[in-house]
Amino acid sequence: MPQREKRSNFFLRAVLLLTVCFCYPAGAKVVRVTGSEFTHRCVTERQLRAQVEFLSDSLCDGRATGTPGANEATSWLVRHFRNLGLKAFGPGFVHSFRTPAGALGRNVIGFLPGNAQQSYIIVAAHYDGLGRLGGQLYPGADSNASGVAALLGIGSMARELMRVGKNWRKNIIFVALDGHNAGMSGSKALWAALASGALVHPETGVPVRPENVTLMVNIDQVGCSLSPLKSGRKDYLIMLSAGPADYHRGSLRTQNERYGTRLELGLDYYGSPNFTRMFYEQLGDQRPFVENGRPAVMFTSGITMNNNKVRDRAETLDYTLLKKRIWLIFHWIERVI
Repeated sequence: MPQREKRSNFFLRAVLLLTVCFCYPAGAKVVRVTGSEFTHRCVTERQLRAQVEFLSDSLCDGRATGTPGANEATSWLVRHFRNLGLKAFGPGFVHSFRTPAGALGRNVIGFLPGNAQQSYIIVAAHYDGLGRLGGQLYPGADSNASGVAALLGIGSMARELMRVGKNWRKNIIFVALDGHNAGMSGSKALWAALASGALVHPETGVPVRPENVTLMVNIDQVGCSLSPLKSGRKDYLIMLSAGPADYHRGSLRTQNERYGTRLELGLDYYGSPNFTRMFYEQLGDQRPFVENGRPAVMFTSGITMNNNKVRDRAETLDYTLLKKRIWLIFHWIERVI
């Protein structure tokens, strides 16, 4: 382990110990707080439900790209990114683009610095939805308010570790993508920004290039337990990957046991090679990265009978399970970064 990382880990353990010592009065029974427990407290079921309820509320009106409801969601995300202490690329967090139909889309992009100035991972989730169709509201709670809540939860955990001395080896770029339901125009715009050098490191001024992105993590529909794997267990998580990203499968299993989440893991789409390729190569926002040879993974809990329906509401999600999935994805990112 590098000397700098050893010092960082020692400092982190010391801060956690002091946190425990000063939070309990003399003579009280002291409960040992581990690093995982410390960060896990950043993500609560109540918080997750509140986030999903806001995004699927009539105020956001289904979050269709270019609509007033989507603008409400965008402003809400900017506030959350700012509260997380993320840095903006350029003058603000919002990076606009046009969909094929001419609607104005808005990706929300934030930056968390690491030690390696020119090495990045991207953690993304799309926040747009179907909006209103035929006068009916499509709330989009699982698709994909759940993924956005996961994105914010991971950001909160990462920030908290930095606050107590954690030094990330790589820079982390958090992206709330717009335009998924408009030909994945948001993820295409993100790739175009990287390819053109439009995203510039907020501290060094050096453009972020595609070859500097070592991994893209896409989170899409992770809130339900309605499409279990073959065993029928409700507590599961699916990770899709291919090529170089397959290397990270073993780490997911390891972190699943180490941190006690113990979810059932699916490493394909319900055993179907064809559907696995379709979801990984065509239907997810990791597609531009996959097409251009960059390592990428997709986390999901699968399509349910509620997806793209008016009944995809906040009360249909399992927030205890969503919380555990966020914990596992975060600890997996900790490992692979």
